[in-house]
Amino acid sequence: MARKISADVKKPAAADSTAPNVEEILKKRRAQRPFPASTFEEPLGFAKAIFQIGSGQPVKRLTLFDHLGKSPESGGSRQLIINAGRYGLTKGGVQAENLELTAEGQKVVDEQVSAREQAKFRVQLAINNIEPFEKLYQKFVGNKLPAHAVLIDAAKDVGIDASQASEAVDTFVVNLRFVGLLKTLSGAERIISLDMLLSEMPASPIQAPAWKNNSPIPPRTSVSVITSEHAQFETTCFYIAPIGNEGSEARKHSDLFLGSIVEPALDSFNLKVVRADSIDKPGIITRQIIEYILKSRLVVADLSFHNPNVFYEIALRHAVKLPIVQIIRASDRIPFDLNQMRTLQIDTSDIYALVPKIESHRSEIANQVRRALEADHIVDTPISTYFPSLSVSFS
Repeated sequence: MARKISADVKKPAAADSTAPNVEEILKKRRAQRPFPASTFEEPLGFAKAIFQIGSGQPVKRLTLFDHLGKSPESGGSRQLIINAGRYGLTKGGVQAENLELTAEGQKVVDEQVSAREQAKFRVQLAINNIEPFEKLYQKFVGNKLPAHAVLIDAAKDVGIDASQASEAVDTFVVNLRFVGLLKTLSGAERIISLDMLLSEMPASPIQAPAWKNNSPIPPRTSVSVITSEHAQFETTCFYIAPIGNEGSEARKHSDLFLGSIVEPALDSFNLKVVRADSIDKPGIITRQIIEYILKSRLVVADLSFHNPNVFYEIALRHAVKLPIVQIIRASDRIPFDLNQMRTLQIDTSDIYALVPKIESHRSEIANQVRRALEADHIVDTPISTYFPSLSVSFS
């Protein structure tokens, strides 16, 4: 496998006037969703940036994205604007000269607003104002979080197309957790009422949540051996993880995350999860691992235990700018070079913290995978941010 690395930027071919407008197709596809095409947290971070740069006043769209280090015309930037608008956080479209916060959007990002007020408006924007989410919430509030299959059936019942039901459910569950409506009670995650949430909130203003920003449970499945005929990169998710020796804490952790969280989260994506120790092909193992890292349709990387091999492999994936989802134990610090990328944190401090949240962790990962695999998704990594013209090709 030969590799060429260059900093040349290839000019796109002239547009074919008879070809379909890709942006219009994507816009139409997104408009058909009766819910935003992302969870609430990402556009909330975008709204915070508007508030910080403009001190609550409208800001120039070009100035805002220059400050964020993003192209204002990229698919990712346009999607941010669309999603922030659909959640009712901002006003102004993808071609608007100025972007500004709505009255509700300003309240959820202003740190001088009381915790109770912020919580109330976040619930309103993330759940109540999204019709299918409001219907699902009213159906299940006060009950234990249902199984994923039950939620999918309920999503169909409230009018969501079957092809979008899984995405809607994952987005709904992640939003519930983010705004505080999903709480562990009596050993299970339960969907609580707004009154219960507000009763636990201090009246004084608080700092808004930061942008992210060894278990006895048996794994759901054992690690299967992937033979050469199954090594189809386009249908593969390579799982970068701290494997460790048989019986070690790292191995037990990796087996648990793989079998109980990662594999179930990927069930609906028709991707086979491969870990390095399950590769059964003739040849040099290091070369095969690198090939999986550079060619697999998706990579899920577990940063737990701060394993040096994991960080090396993540750097290779970042260089090729292909879809990646990062997870980590909540007890581990996210390294400085990686903390600008979204990393899902999973609390493994004890069985009582982990077990009730396994279902919602699966939804969080599935939601990130869905975003990463979208055709117009731009993979932003520390390498692509500082060296945007760097390219890696195979020959």
